[in-house]
Amino acid sequence: MSLKDRLAMDGDAPDPRHDRGSVEHWRQRLLDEINLDDLTTLTMPQRRIRLEKVVGHILSREGPVLSDRERGNLIRRVVDEALGLGVLEPLLADESITEIMVNGPDNIYVERRGQVQRMEAKFASEHQLYQTIDRIVAQVNRRVDESSPMVDARLPSGERVNVIIPPLSLSGPILTIRRFPRPYRIDELVEMGSLDSETGLLLAAMVRARLNIVISGGTGTGKTTFLNALSGFLPGTDRIVTIEDSAELSLLQEHVVRLESRPANIEGRGKIAIRDLVRNALRMRPDRIIVGEVRGEETLDMLQAMNTGHDGSLVTVHSNSADDAIHRLQTLATFGTTQMPFEAVRDQINNAVDVIVHLNRWPDGSRRVEAVAAVASRRHEEFLLQPLMTFRAHRMAGDRRVTGQAQYLPLPDHLSERMLHFGEQVPNVFHTGGTTQPGEVPR
Repeated sequence: MSLKDRLAMDGDAPDPRHDRGSVEHWRQRLLDEINLDDLTTLTMPQRRIRLEKVVGHILSREGPVLSDRERGNLIRRVVDEALGLGVLEPLLADESITEIMVNGPDNIYVERRGQVQRMEAKFASEHQLYQTIDRIVAQVNRRVDESSPMVDARLPSGERVNVIIPPLSLSGPILTIRRFPRPYRIDELVEMGSLDSETGLLLAAMVRARLNIVISGGTGTGKTTFLNALSGFLPGTDRIVTIEDSAELSLLQEHVVRLESRPANIEGRGKIAIRDLVRNALRMRPDRIIVGEVRGEETLDMLQAMNTGHDGSLVTVHSNSADDAIHRLQTLATFGTTQMPFEAVRDQINNAVDVIVHLNRWPDGSRRVEAVAAVASRRHEEFLLQPLMTFRAHRMAGDRRVTGQAQYLPLPDHLSERMLHFGEQVPNVFHTGGTTQPGEVPR
């Protein structure tokens, strides 16, 4: 879509020229005055500066008397409407917001530090909300209408977007934008209270010792953030292939190949699934494979990769506990056209997965490693998990903050020997067991 089309996307809205107080009126005046040929040669920051100057001149010539603050706010809103996503632009600029949820034009909610709150901002009309949605999906050559009322997309800045409109939605057009938090290191997560230092040291050693690790947890528990933090311990000499639905990982190593799945186009063709990318990754001579999340038949391919020389791989899965995670892997691996018996899949998991790290989100909005468990079952045995660390939450304090302590248990011999073989030291508490002092889990 050209810049002119993007700026002038008005659909069938009524002409706002008679409404001199509306943002839409001044946006239309802006479109009447600017030289689009000049704008196409500028970067986005340069375009914004140029448009702010033009809007300022128009307001000086034709606009009402405003205070400096009111004038600045109006200029920003007009330019946001012309170049960006209107009322959503200030929310996208707020780094403390991790999720934006639009339930129709009058209801906008955000998530900050794990807590959902309603915002005062509103769209001027349902039409304006549809305009914003059209701008988002047009950037990825998608459309949303009654024949295609549900769309996943991604903003150029990386945010993941989901749109669903009537007739599927009975609440009007629904827009959800998920912000990706900046990458954190494990030591930063320790400082934030997401895990204790002993567990952090153990997991770092496990990554370096090429153990296959599954990160499990429910929606919004921070699985991708934690996966990205663990990836910081991968050697820079390894060839790492990452596979994701939406590219969220941000690895710092030099030799990284990033793959992203692709949905079907408007005609229903061209879909590239996670499973296709996992299979292709095996032909790319990877040392480590990282899958952002397994949700279906690609699980079997991932397990087979772990069993065929690609040790040290990392993957996430949705689950409610470490025990649930291992059974969910078994269920997911039986999806698809390959009808492999549950017993055969169980053997694949027993041989492939070494450790499960389970994350939880607590009532105060904090996210924490709740459990680390080793897969102690081998080959034809029923699943057996051996806990290594369990976080025991105490009753919530008067200020509604979660407190608790970590309980440690010794590592199984086969993991200790594996880590020693790679020259990695096991923290002493995972030899002797014990507990930490009760402590708060910061937001």
